[in-house]
Amino acid sequence: MRLLNLTAGRVSRHRRSKLAGLVVLLLGLLLTGGLYSLLAPASAEQTVSADQQVAQGRELFLVGCSFCHGQNGEGVRTTEGNQLGPSLVGVGAAAVDFQVRTGRMPLAQPGQQAPRKPPVYNDDEIAALAAYVASLGPGPAIPNESDYSLDGMSEQEREEAVVRGGQIFLTNCTACHNFAGAGGAMPQGGYAPSLHQATEREIYEALLTGPQQMPSFSNGSLSPDEKRDVIAYIMSIRDTPEYGGFSLGALGPVAEGLFAWLGVGLLVGVAIWIAAHTTRTAKEKVDE
Repeated sequence: MRLLNLTAGRVSRHRRSKLAGLVVLLLGLLLTGGLYSLLAPASAEQTVSADQQVAQGRELFLVGCSFCHGQNGEGVRTTEGNQLGPSLVGVGAAAVDFQVRTGRMPLAQPGQQAPRKPPVYNDDEIAALAAYVASLGPGPAIPNESDYSLDGMSEQEREEAVVRGGQIFLTNCTACHNFAGAGGAMPQGGYAPSLHQATEREIYEALLTGPQQMPSFSNGSLSPDEKRDVIAYIMSIRDTPEYGGFSLGALGPVAEGLFAWLGVGLLVGVAIWIAAHTTRTAKEKVDE
């Protein structure tokens, strides 16, 4: 007990010392500096990395995109007032990722519609371009894999998603992409592309951003879960056997009607040839 009292007395005397406040201040500064050295460099490094990515994206943009979209993404009009390239302010990173990843951009020259092609840029360059355009104005971000991937679904969950996605697809998408996702003609020389080559990520980004003539389905009008249901349905179309036989590309009544007319015409021609040949043979036998 006496030892505790002596120790407490010594501590109390040190607390009353003039140096006690300075020691506490130094300890506080050391603690703060240590925490800052652990946390601040990481965030600063991330900021520098993000700035470097945007700067790299701007360099790529000026070389490959500025001719149509302007040096600051403001869009370009011709002397006749036509839109050479639309403004990219506010389109978001997801739109850039979709257009560039599918090879639709950059275009060799402005045209009616950008077709799917092999991509010109690699993944890092696409990410840099998307980061630069995203810095021009707020817009849809590139989705996470958890938003569009079907890998975590069980067999039953996937079947249920296919049913729900089929209802959404048949209501909103078949008018352009047809019931099998094979695409189709659109007014004014446009067309809805086939969905058979699109990846899960590309389908999600297309729904989110509405490229070209396609309407956009924001998360307010079509939730991420509903978008994933549509993806599940489109993926199921590719694995469904053709129970009716040769599908003719699932292009609908035009291809089927053309095949029917050609087939009927061929059959009529064969029938006429057989009839003519049979008549000639019978006539030759009579003459003999």
